[in-house]
Amino acid sequence: MNGYLLTLLVASPLLGMMMVALMPRTEERTIKQFGFFGTLPPLILTLFLLVQYYSGIALSSFDIKVNWIRFGNLSMYDPNLFAVNFELGLDGLTLVFLLLTTIISSLAALASFSIKREWKGYYLLFLLLEIGMLGVFTAENLILFFIFFEMTLVPTFFLIGKWGYLEKEKASYQFLIYNGIGSAILLVVILILFARTGTTNIAALTQMMTMGGVSLFAPVSGSMKYGLCLALLIAFAIKLPMFPFHTWMVRVHAEAPPSIVMIHAGILLKIGAYGIIRFGMGIFPDQYQTLASIIVLFGVISLLYGAFLALVQTDFKLVLAYSSVSHMGIVMMGLGALNEAGLQGAIFQVVSHGLIAAFLFFLVAVLYERTGTTVLDRLGGLAKSMPLFSGFLLAGGMASLGLPGMSGFISEFMVFLGLFKSQPVLAAIGAIGLILTAIYVLRAVLTMTFGKDNSLIEKEIYDLKGKEMVPTAVLLGLIIAIGVYPNLLGRPLQGTIDAIMLAVGGR
Repeated sequence: MNGYLLTLLVASPLLGMMMVALMPRTEERTIKQFGFFGTLPPLILTLFLLVQYYSGIALSSFDIKVNWIRFGNLSMYDPNLFAVNFELGLDGLTLVFLLLTTIISSLAALASFSIKREWKGYYLLFLLLEIGMLGVFTAENLILFFIFFEMTLVPTFFLIGKWGYLEKEKASYQFLIYNGIGSAILLVVILILFARTGTTNIAALTQMMTMGGVSLFAPVSGSMKYGLCLALLIAFAIKLPMFPFHTWMVRVHAEAPPSIVMIHAGILLKIGAYGIIRFGMGIFPDQYQTLASIIVLFGVISLLYGAFLALVQTDFKLVLAYSSVSHMGIVMMGLGALNEAGLQGAIFQVVSHGLIAAFLFFLVAVLYERTGTTVLDRLGGLAKSMPLFSGFLLAGGMASLGLPGMSGFISEFMVFLGLFKSQPVLAAIGAIGLILTAIYVLRAVLTMTFGKDNSLIEKEIYDLKGKEMVPTAVLLGLIIAIGVYPNLLGRPLQGTIDAIMLAVGGR
């Protein structure tokens, strides 16, 4: 049974899709309920895997491998040569990303109750998107990873372009073009590796590239490894995104419906970091070491650039969009530090930002539904009319700027601890971004909550309702839990971090 549990996990949103598909288009309430319930099976299965892990069961016991596609007839040399198997696997890093995906997906499905039209098509695409995300994080070969990766692009394109705001079409096409370019680069890398080595299995490629494993077909030269590693980094830097590949993400954050931005900022951007860790550092550790300083440099630029632009925005959605650029810069700084503290901090930052971004964009959804705007100057005095909402907003802002006791502090502290060990000059420059973060977060939050009252807020506006309390309470609880007890993440991640550090020669 263990061998099929991951397959069941990845495919489980299909049950929700079937229930939604069978409902008449006019049954709004039932469709929304089925859409939400469709996200619960993967969440329950992921929590079951977490319980199994803490019970002492090896995560590798849940791996599955099934013969799928074979190119040519070379089994006489090696039965795995030019064979693409259906392979799903689980380790500590995968488990953490699965938890992030399933939790945010369920809460985003609940936030999607505010969608006003064509609910059936919306939830069908939403659940298809979740299948793609679950597959990305469990795939054990590059071709399967690419298939699931592409599966996330199509529904996201339609979810932005059909249910977004005024310039939703521009945002959706910009999303598709940038991510399509990244996908094309990634596909070229995969095909070259497959043609030269005869495999796309991640473990086999890691052995061939790092431990002296032998390719029976055509060895990969050192210069080709550098080129492939650089291409991988560019492909995933576009997805992350890292400066200067960030413009598409800002438009998506501004124009997509907030429930989809919860998914986009909370999970989809994290595929970029996951790809760099799993494939860049994992398959090409020697080449990655030589590029680490460049990665840190661009991380510092992203941190400062995003913080400066967030500081001058007048729309709260754009503040959060440029904040995401800035926080992804911190991720890159940690990944380039080449030591355990930096890598652990980068992964913590990925999870922390995913939770904080989902939390803040859920509040954006609530705010837009009440007021029809996210312009800062038009939202002064929220603390009087929406005190509970304002309290949660302030808590989210404190988490974003790295207040001790919240997840943002732990992740940023470890990243800078690691970077000050390896590259203190760049770390000192990057620390300016932390000051700017505090400034733009406090400016935006205080303007909205305690700023000058205006006619918009004088209208009858009701505070958070019961069903809206669930996502806010769950996300804030997780943010505080990780900040107070970081070993919740540190324990499952330790094995993966040790393996990567051993490969890249970090300390």
